[in-house]
Amino acid sequence: MRALVRLLPLVVLVTGGCAQRSLTITSEPPGALVYLNGPEEIGRTPLRYDFERYGDYEIILRKEGYQTLRTNRNLKAPLYAFPPLDLGAEMIGVRDNRHWHFELTPLDPAPVDAQALIGRAQELKGQLRSTQYTRPAATAPATGE
Repeated sequence: MRALVRLLPLVVLVTGGCAQRSLTITSEPPGALVYLNGPEEIGRTPLRYDFERYGDYEIILRKEGYQTLRTNRNLKAPLYAFPPLDLGAEMIGVRDNRHWHFELTPLDPAPVDAQALIGRAQELKGQLRSTQYTRPAATAPATGE
């Protein structure tokens, strides 16, 4: 019996594992850039992200042709993540897989009035020649003399 008691910690170490926590993030349409809690991109949807902590997350999704989505979500800890149950969960290798799905809204293309656009460009071109940010020409313009 004593030998069994001595082998029990070894058996637990060999057969035990770590809890695995993963978050799957998908979007419609797929291929959006995902940022979690900061400026660093973690990938494109669909993606699997292994997280270490529960709590609030700031999520930003970006895709060309769609409005940038900024939101917050909370990953609530399950009951077995609190002491003393967390020790047992770590030993047996509990898996916690979560899924978040986001719908991106397409950008509304504004109707373009070509004549108004050309007129505005010519107006700005005229302003550019006479602003403090332009440098004088290297040579004087040629005259008709």
